[in-house]
Amino acid sequence: MFRRAFWFTAGAAAGVWATTKVNRRLKQLTPESLAAQAADKAVEAGHRLKHFALDVKAGMSQREDELNDALGLCRSEEGTARPDNVTALPGPRRLQAIENPQRTTHRPNFSHINRNEDH
Repeated sequence: MFRRAFWFTAGAAAGVWATTKVNRRLKQLTPESLAAQAADKAVEAGHRLKHFALDVKAGMSQREDELNDALGLCRSEEGTARPDNVTALPGPRRLQAIENPQRTTHRPNFSHINRNEDH
């Protein structure tokens, strides 16, 4: 008799445990729950992207400072020690402008070329 009561109780406990597990799983698979999970994942991905963008921005700033130091264009404590027009120039022209600020670059005139000709 004790054996039967033990197995009956063990079976009932296993049934209750399995039923609660199945009910929890079914609640997780409802459309509302799936939508909430997707929204949580999207928010989490947004936070990760924000942190990534901030890390990239900090790295870019650090690298820009390193390059400015290497070119001798480091910032002073009052502001920038370099003229604004120098930073707007691309690499090779920047060095030319630093060496010879009065020199202008020659641009060839291509107005004599007729682009409407058939070739």
